[in-house]
Amino acid sequence: MAILPILVTPNPILRKKAAFVPMVDNAIKKLLNDMIETMDAEDGIGLAAPQVGVSKQVLIMNVPANMTVNGEEIEGLEPTPEFYQMINPEIIWASEGLASCEEGCLSVPGQYAAVLRPEKVRVRYLNENGTPCETDFSRLQAACVQHEMDHLAGKLFVDYLSVMKRDMLLRKAQRVGR
Repeated sequence: MAILPILVTPNPILRKKAAFVPMVDNAIKKLLNDMIETMDAEDGIGLAAPQVGVSKQVLIMNVPANMTVNGEEIEGLEPTPEFYQMINPEIIWASEGLASCEEGCLSVPGQYAAVLRPEKVRVRYLNENGTPCETDFSRLQAACVQHEMDHLAGKLFVDYLSVMKRDMLLRKAQRVGR
């Protein structure tokens, strides 16, 4: 396994639509393992392959199911770790209800902003073994999976903001850099 460098905006790979993965092979499994090590080293909760320079529809996410969109634990829900490895994810259902979440991104370092997204989604994907899965996500998990899937479409969280706020955050992120 290896810790991979994180690309920072304005790297053009971050704005490119990621390629469909035809098969979960050893190269994809190695990429997933490297992404896990990279995300852990960066203290992230999610990471998409384009962020490490690989334009493929692959993402990982590690968010406990009992976390609110603000990152607070919900009383009475078990804080079980929820780790997902997804290949070719697609949202097949989204709630009409929306939730605002303060988002940040390893590729837009040091910048945060509230983003409004569907509060619940159902995602179809292949897991790390190539097995088809469907999973319902809510709260912080829903925000995170949508954020990471945006990376696969060449979109950043700042694209949900006003032009003025987006440009300001992107300029600040470039100064922070990596």
